[in-house]
Amino acid sequence: MWFRSKPGKSRAAAKGRDVQSTPKASTDVVLERVRLPVDLLQPGMKVVKLDRPWTEVPVLFQGFTLQSDVEARILRQYCAWVVVEDEAERLAPVLDQIPHLKQRTTEPLQETRTLEQELPRAADTWSRTQQFVEKVIRDIEQNNDLELASARPLIRSCVDSVKANASAMFWMARIKHRDAYTAEHCLRVAILTVAFARFLGLPEDDLEVAGMCGLLHDIGKLRVPDEILNKPGPLSPREYEVMREHTTLGHELLKQDPSLDPIISDVTLHHHERIDGRGYPQQLPEWQISRFARLISIVDAYDAMTSDRCYRDGMSPADAVRILYKNRAQQFDADMVEAFIRMIGIYPPGSLVELNTGEVALVVSTHPGRKLKPKVEILLDNNRHPITPRVMDLGSQTTTDGPAREIKAPLPDGAFGISLEGRVKQLMAKTIANHS
Repeated sequence: MWFRSKPGKSRAAAKGRDVQSTPKASTDVVLERVRLPVDLLQPGMKVVKLDRPWTEVPVLFQGFTLQSDVEARILRQYCAWVVVEDEAERLAPVLDQIPHLKQRTTEPLQETRTLEQELPRAADTWSRTQQFVEKVIRDIEQNNDLELASARPLIRSCVDSVKANASAMFWMARIKHRDAYTAEHCLRVAILTVAFARFLGLPEDDLEVAGMCGLLHDIGKLRVPDEILNKPGPLSPREYEVMREHTTLGHELLKQDPSLDPIISDVTLHHHERIDGRGYPQQLPEWQISRFARLISIVDAYDAMTSDRCYRDGMSPADAVRILYKNRAQQFDADMVEAFIRMIGIYPPGSLVELNTGEVALVVSTHPGRKLKPKVEILLDNNRHPITPRVMDLGSQTTTDGPAREIKAPLPDGAFGISLEGRVKQLMAKTIANHS
């Protein structure tokens, strides 16, 4: 909840917004103080209060007039809302944007290219970024100097691909290899974070920083002994304490690189803090957990739950979503959890599903308002025979020849000879052939 109604005579107050009016001495200009979502900050606004102590945000002054997007970006990374002071006339159109701001997670991610068009670039970006993560792993093992800032152009490529068609990157992230969990987990969290930040409406510059947070959030685990990190069974209390140290180890590692945004090390330290104050390493209360740390904690948990590990199989996306929802407002930020579920859906892009007609399809993309009715590509008929692939939006189908198609059940990757990796290779080969 961003605003609480207060009585007042201004236009904003009349609409139930949290405002305080102050006549400016010797003029007719009326200044108002309002609690404003950080995504609506504009240059010239005086920031007078944050939703956390000033000392916890890397700004120079306690109370300042916003003069650059750099300052606004810092506030967007750490805060959900701030109190600003500005002229009532200037604030009015900004406050009018709040209803639209609240509606932004009800629409699907925009696309400028088809899945088939974007897959080759997504695959290339995925491969290059995975090679970077694998190099970081080797450098840490060999005590070499790290060049973490060189990840930024790779994340830039990830952002470009997600902007063109997020489902292409989602498909790449669904192709998982049990023996490459550490590298792939970091990359998947980066991709999902970029997409989620875009879904939440964050500006483009924020997407790169958010992606860096996702890519490096678990870097401290590379300092955890392998026999603990990949133990095929429950950890002992002592081993669990060692595992929990990865947040501090990662924070210390990233703090040594002055080229990285401070929020990246903050996320590395705090992505296991909880809304109810029972997280680690510092048991922070809700209001002290940065916005980006809250975002990463959801994506990190979702990918960890749905991924195969050396000691267990991953759970289904539907089960993972249920756990996230159950733990909203306790472990995770409630509003963010609900937004993430709207973005990822019950059947995420790349999922293999059986339809009520007996046909078999791959999920192409999801719609926030139709979580059970995504767009699919039908690959097998009701006799499980291959057909010419046909894309159908289950949420907007017109039926004249029988009941509407619905998803009957999820299928494991590889069922009936259909694998996501195999379909990606087919589509990429087709695209390359069309351009040759």
